Amino acid sequence: MKQPPDFNGYFDNAATSYPKPPKVVENMRRYVQDVGGPYGRSAYDRVMQVSRIVEQTRELAAEALGTMQSDNVVFTHNATHAVNCVLQRIDLRDKKVLVSPLEHNAVMRPLKLAKATQKCRIHFLPHFADGRVDVARVPEAVKCNAAMVIVNHQSNINGVIQPVGEIKGAIGDVPLLVDAAQSAGHRPLPIDECGIDYVAATGHKALLGPTGTGLLYLKEPERLEPFIYGGTGSMSESIDMPQFLPDKFEAGTPNIAGIFGLCGALQTTVEPQHSAEDFFDFVREMARVESIRVFKAGGNAYQGEVISILSTRFDCAHLGGMLHDRHGIETRTGLHCAPLAHFFLDTWPHGTVRIAPSVYHTTQDFEYVLKAVAAVAAL
Repeated sequence: MKQPPDFNGYFDNAATSYPKPPKVVENMRRYVQDVGGPYGRSAYDRVMQVSRIVEQTRELAAEALGTMQSDNVVFTHNATHAVNCVLQRIDLRDKKVLVSPLEHNAVMRPLKLAKATQKCRIHFLPHFADGRVDVARVPEAVKCNAAMVIVNHQSNINGVIQPVGEIKGAIGDVPLLVDAAQSAGHRPLPIDECGIDYVAATGHKALLGPTGTGLLYLKEPERLEPFIYGGTGSMSESIDMPQFLPDKFEAGTPNIAGIFGLCGALQTTVEPQHSAEDFFDFVREMARVESIRVFKAGGNAYQGEVISILSTRFDCAHLGGMLHDRHGIETRTGLHCAPLAHFFLDTWPHGTVRIAPSVYHTTQDFEYVLKAVAAVAAL
């Protein structure tokens, strides 16, 4: 089967996005080769230039997340680091934590630690068959000592988008932590409008930035102690950590080259090469391929641009391997660091083949993938 001209075979954007905008590379090269210098550790011209770019990136990142409160956004190494900044410092002792059934190990592993050390209890939020939270039943679920609700905004397996604004409205004063690793860059969150408490995100997926860049939004930063202690360039006369942002949560020298690259990504407007309807058509046609099972949201209104597939005839490693070897299509096979979700979706222990396009994919790319999957499924 002949590939279309300029076919983009990279469909692993839920792991990390590729390609990156040219300005990402340009900005990182400029920092390493031309600018250099630390962030916030003096006042000479080079430092001032670095500090301006870092703060500009913070403002752009806040806008991308969906908040006007850029002062409440701090840089982390990745979304996992951001989640740990919350879960390893919030008081969960002998209390209940509610999660969706689609959570990633970035949430579940820190929660397992909290269960062992703080004796917290982990419960599922009420949900529908695709894992989407049933908001109408949430108020009853959060009764009786609920300390926190945690929701993966977009599943990294079936692409389900959770109605986080509605969930926050349903839980009231109970803190909500949103894992936006997959959604940041695809869609903003109603952070300010709905009063979302914590948001963890990464720069290297749909935001199109480099790896090693993460973001944490905190509505009330005074409620948490720092996760990492160390030098900040401020209050250097004291061995106490500063209690003001961003220094309170940004100990040590940040990934300045990565932040420069993230700034380049956030400054770039990429015109999507396909529409939402194009993707929905792709999902619908994929579900019609004989012997292929598709894991997706229950409706388009809750469908992000990630799906998983399985063959009813052979395992996911074989399916993913043939798509790559025969047709040049790069996917993710296995459990996707989300065993909880795979138990829920009944795809444990082998996992699925995940297909995660980017803004750069065209309808011709989708058509080729459909033909390739059909060809492999028919073998």
